[in-house]
Amino acid sequence: MREGVIYVAQGPDYLDLAIQSAGSLKRHNPEIAAEVFTDQPCDSPCFDRVLPIPDGPTPKLACLPESRFQRTLYLDCDTVILAPLGDLFDILERFPLAVAHDVRRTSNLIREGGDHDTPYAFPQLNGGVILYRDSAEVRSFLLNWQVQYRKLARKRDQVSLRDLLWSSDLRFYVLPPEFNLRRVTMLDAWEPLDVRPTIMHSHRLLQHMRMGDVRLSTLAEVLPAERIALAEEWDAVLGPLAAPGETADPTERFSIAEAGERSPAQGPSDE
Repeated sequence: MREGVIYVAQGPDYLDLAIQSAGSLKRHNPEIAAEVFTDQPCDSPCFDRVLPIPDGPTPKLACLPESRFQRTLYLDCDTVILAPLGDLFDILERFPLAVAHDVRRTSNLIREGGDHDTPYAFPQLNGGVILYRDSAEVRSFLLNWQVQYRKLARKRDQVSLRDLLWSSDLRFYVLPPEFNLRRVTMLDAWEPLDVRPTIMHSHRLLQHMRMGDVRLSTLAEVLPAERIALAEEWDAVLGPLAAPGETADPTERFSIAEAGERSPAQGPSDE
């Protein structure tokens, strides 16, 4: 098949999230096939095919090379499709791989390196939205990712992904943030005609699993929660009486936050 979306869902909770995401995909893109690799029984009509998870260093890394599509969009389960994908797959006419930058780029977590000491301007790439085409070059890259992941022995696969992209000759494209919308509060900053928000990818969709909190399922539910969290994070850095816009230099607050992250008492951020 020419184009399709794949999910990897280990366990019933992640399968439930994958069904939710695939449902949003089909609402906006009924013509696009969706398949899920899972260890759970699944008869959801959202999926055109249900497949077992093969052996590998992680379920995701094992499944990526197994896509049957000529052009594949891999999505983490904590995603919601907000609009038609449009001509997104056409990126693969020019580039064999497309990913988006990770966020929280001055944190210890996202600055974590592997074999290569890359510049700040070459940050980790988020592994939750990956667009790739079927070719010998890409299959080799995905298999090498498994090897590098095992070698580095880091839990997060973004570390090994950045290592490979830095050292590889594989051409890749960096997607704009509306295709991997991690900070939904960016919707408050964008002006009319700036963007077309397309894929929300939010850890808030997992909070009921991790913290036993209220389940959030839609952008309308996630956005207010993110606004509150954003204010609380700046309060923790600047103090509750110092609003972000009150400093003479608006960039100074980011330096303050980064300095706090570098301090010995500060542990890695959890993103």
